[in-house]
Formats: sequence, structure tokens, C-alpha cells
Amino acid sequence: MFESKYSKVLTVILVIVIVAILGLLGFLGYDWYKKYFLEKDALAFVDNYTEDVPEEDTNTSDDNTTATNPIDSIEKTNTVSGSGNEMPTYKGFNVVGTIEIPATNIEYPILQKVSKSSLETSVAMLYGAGINQVGNTVIIGHNYRNGLFFSNNKRLNNGDKIYITDNSKNRLTYTIYNKFETTPEDASFYSRDTAGKPEITLSTCNDDSSKRLIIFASAE
Repeated sequence: MFESKYSKVLTVILVIVIVAILGLLGFLGYDWYKKYFLEKDALAFVDNYTEDVPEEDTNTSDDNTTATNPIDSIEKTNTVSGSGNEMPTYKGFNVVGTIEIPATNIEYPILQKVSKSSLETSVAMLYGAGINQVGNTVIIGHNYRNGLFFSNNKRLNNGDKIYITDNSKNRLTYTIYNKFETTPEDASFYSRDTAGKPEITLSTCNDDSSKRLIIFASAE
């Protein structure tokens, strides 16, 4: 009798353990599936978006002319780039540009509006002058700690490069020059003096979501 009850208890425990393992494997499988296809779709979009963007390494030619600085060709207004034309879309969201960070191996469209659903789809523009416009533009993204979006921003360092392309096909190189953590409520650095240059601020949560990890980068 005792052995029968003991056997039933062990069976129940075994079933619970198996269900828990299957649930964990299912969760991890879904997380991998979501990450894989989000990254695949984003990369395909960025490749298509930047297909006609001129290469930056065209400083000289046979007639000894010098290529213009891409910053010089940007209209210095406080409007969102591409706002005068129909914007491209990604998964139903308007796109104002793309971001590429080689140091963390990410390429994503920058969505125009911040919402729960847009931040589950890509990174988005929260505040500022507009993509590649003079002044500071804040771009935010989730830290899912699985490599998606801005999960690996903690690995970025001063001197790392960020490439931003806007809807006018202007592609600027930004260099990181500051990295720090602050409170979620702190927005004091949004409207900062950029000395007449385009700058971006990348914002995401730290790993325990208690603070915001902030990165400043300035256009070359």
C-alpha cells in the first residue's frame, strides 16, 4: 500500500517535471523563433532601404574633385526627415530612417512613433530634431537581453560607430562619445547644445530595468 502511494507521488512529480521542461523548451524555442525572424525581416528591410545610398569612400576622382561632406548637404530644419513625402513602412509602421551598429551587429528600421506595439517591432524615434537633422534626436529600443534591438548597447564604447540613413538617402556616420546610466524619468539631456551638428541619443533599460542606459553619438 505504502509503495503504491509512493509510486503515484513519484509519477505525479515526474509528470510535473516533464511539463515544466517542455514549457521551458517551448518558451526558449518561441524566443529564438521571434528573434530569428525579427532580425531577418529587419535586415531585409534595411538592405532594400539602403540599396541606392551612395558609398561614403568617394573622396577623390580623376579630376581631383573632393566629395562634399554629407552633413553639408543636409537641410538644417527641425522637421522629421522625409515628412514632406510618403514615408516607407515596416510591418504597418511609418519609417523615418535606419540604424546600423556594427559593434553589436544590428540593423533596424527606425519607426516614427513610439508605442507598445512599435517597440515590440523595432526601435523608434522618441524625441528631437529628426533623423540626421541638426540637433539631438532620441532613439529608444527595448533591452530583451537576447540580442534584439538595444539589448547589447551595454557593450558599446566611446569611439564605436553608428550609421544612420534617412528617407532622403543621406547616410551619416556617428561616433559614440558618452555612455552613462540615469533614472527613467531623466530627460534633461534631450534638448542639448550640439554645436550645429546632428547628434543621436540611444536609450534603453539596463538589465534589471531600474535605470536607463544612455549613449551619446555625434555625426562626423
